[in-house]
Amino acid sequence: MRYCLALDLKDDPALIAEYEQYHKKLQPAIEASIRDYGITEMEIYRIGNRLFMIMETDETFSFEVKAAADAANPKVQEWENLMWGYQQSLPMAKPGEKWMLMKQIFQM
Repeated sequence: MRYCLALDLKDDPALIAEYEQYHKKLQPAIEASIRDYGITEMEIYRIGNRLFMIMETDETFSFEVKAAADAANPKVQEWENLMWGYQQSLPMAKPGEKWMLMKQIFQM
């Protein structure tokens, strides 16, 4: 499966540059937490302060299982708290909602 998600960064060039630096060499524990739960490929793109993520997953992937595993993993929680210092919810997000799943509207 392919999932596309969006999120905003705080609109501050220095913070955006720091955020990108963290993603140039992902911590091994964070990469493992992604791969171990069925995410086979992940790409993040940016325009301005808007982020767009593409996730390719295998048949074992579940948003609910991944969220529960992340909540129980101190390294992932540390990473998420660090990243939230750079991120902000999309204007239409519910309170506490981060990455939002996008609806596919076209395919060729």
